[in-house]
Amino acid sequence: MASNALADCERGALDAMYCDEDGDLVADRPDDKSEWVNPDTLIFAYTPVEDPAIYSDIWQPFIEHLEEVTGRDVRFFAVQSNAAQVEAMRSGRLHVAGFSTGPTPFAVNLAGAVPFALMGSDEGQFGYTLQVYTQQDSDIKEIPDLKGKRVAHTSPTSNSGNQAPRALFPEMGVVPDEDYEVIYSGSHDQSMLGVVAGDYDAAPVASEVVERMADRGLYDEEDVRIVWESDRFPTTSYNYAYNLHPDLVDKIKEAFYSFKFAGTELGKEFDGVETFIPINYKQHWKVIRAIQASNGVQYTPDNLQ
Repeated sequence: MASNALADCERGALDAMYCDEDGDLVADRPDDKSEWVNPDTLIFAYTPVEDPAIYSDIWQPFIEHLEEVTGRDVRFFAVQSNAAQVEAMRSGRLHVAGFSTGPTPFAVNLAGAVPFALMGSDEGQFGYTLQVYTQQDSDIKEIPDLKGKRVAHTSPTSNSGNQAPRALFPEMGVVPDEDYEVIYSGSHDQSMLGVVAGDYDAAPVASEVVERMADRGLYDEEDVRIVWESDRFPTTSYNYAYNLHPDLVDKIKEAFYSFKFAGTELGKEFDGVETFIPINYKQHWKVIRAIQASNGVQYTPDNLQ
């Protein structure tokens, strides 16, 4: 724990462990150089949205690149939940991580995560949409038709799977939990598979997840249809722990920004993605923070569960 955790400092919404004297909304690196972390082995985790066993292999080309650039061993850490992933970074057991869109502000405020990259195109384009799916033969034609239905949301902290629908649907005439029954499925893929199986009448999900599911043949696209689609949101953020040694941070950034997806398993999985692009949490997560604020979200461990 950094000594500035006990200091009287500006921290905004950050946990008392951290300071934010420069106002960029992320934790400052500790002033005391002895508190900088410089591990021989870097622990890397990808968001737990889908089966982590699959992604351990898919991420291997990047892990090897990260090892080469940083000169460190890198171990893939399979996390089972957003809460577990945030706690791992907060406790110092996780050094570099991809956090899903909605949980990113929790990681920033509770775990000292510093977002610095997103997957995107060489032209700097990035993001995903919230899509609402139902069965092909469903009587749900537009958002108001969700009234009286059983709708799968993914998890409380998910942006497209819960927070965005709660912020955006009321102005379209439907209030989740009041006008339709919310059932938490646990993940985007479970929501989608539940719609296909008829367990749920509809589900708001992230476009990038269902596109990858379709590419892997996990469901037949002819069995479902889109009811509504949002504007684009930022996708998974890639973060380093706030107290890493600055020289190591420079190498981590270099590894991300120099990695090319073409011809790798990662490139096959994330179709249309060509590179990692630099981002700024204060700017690029503004819309997400606004959605969460409209839902009364507070960045506490209890709200992350």
